[in-house]
Amino acid sequence: MSGDAGSPRTALTYVGHATVLIDIDGVRMLTDPILRRRVAHLRRHGAVNPHVLRGVDAVLISHAHMDHLDFPSLERLGRDMPVVVPKGAGPMLRRHRFTHVTEVVVGERFAIGGLEVEATYADHERKRLPFGREVEPVGYLVSGSRRVYFAGDTDLFDEMAAIGKDGLDAALLPVWGWGPNLGPGHLDPEQAAQAAALLQPVSAVPIHWGTLSPLRPGGATVPSAEPPQRFLDALADAAPRVRGVLLAPGETLTLEPAAPSAR
Repeated sequence: MSGDAGSPRTALTYVGHATVLIDIDGVRMLTDPILRRRVAHLRRHGAVNPHVLRGVDAVLISHAHMDHLDFPSLERLGRDMPVVVPKGAGPMLRRHRFTHVTEVVVGERFAIGGLEVEATYADHERKRLPFGREVEPVGYLVSGSRRVYFAGDTDLFDEMAAIGKDGLDAALLPVWGWGPNLGPGHLDPEQAAQAAALLQPVSAVPIHWGTLSPLRPGGATVPSAEPPQRFLDALADAAPRVRGVLLAPGETLTLEPAAPSAR
């Protein structure tokens, strides 16, 4: 643990898929919670440690796709849990009787506890389903004693460099999806390494891999562990100053203070 004895914990715990517990200065935020064993035609591999669900102060939702905005998972956290969503997704949550919903647009800044959070641009499909509501996707930049960028789902875009211009302690970057192929609007491992080169965080953590896979007759396919390793290999070439940190679901990275030269 970094900091003085008794100081608030500052760490990232990879829960699986795009779900990460961001714990900065004693404020705990959960991104895109997927907490159950099955979502539509997808099966989750590995159980969720109940510890990550304790003391959560708010949830950050990046977009309305079913593997990121899952109502039964949110219900595990309670319908009075503060939930931040992109503009347009609020009515869906209110219909499910969530009572503390905040809608945001790209560029909007807001406070959660003592932290500042900014909704950032994301290049991704807007519709929840082929005929569902259109919701503008976002990422989130969380700033306190550490600065963490959660990309949500996105393709590569040049403006990522601006997100990292004031320094990042960590970037949470998607490197795959949930099936054997990636559709448009997703980073593959090599593109995620290019994103890290634009962002220049101290540490880059691959997410959105190895947790969900589609069901097939007789059971679910087994998700591949290849994408995060491909990301680390590509990162060494694309951004050699960035430290790649591979976390298995349930593992935690403590965020140490960044040396000035690392910025």
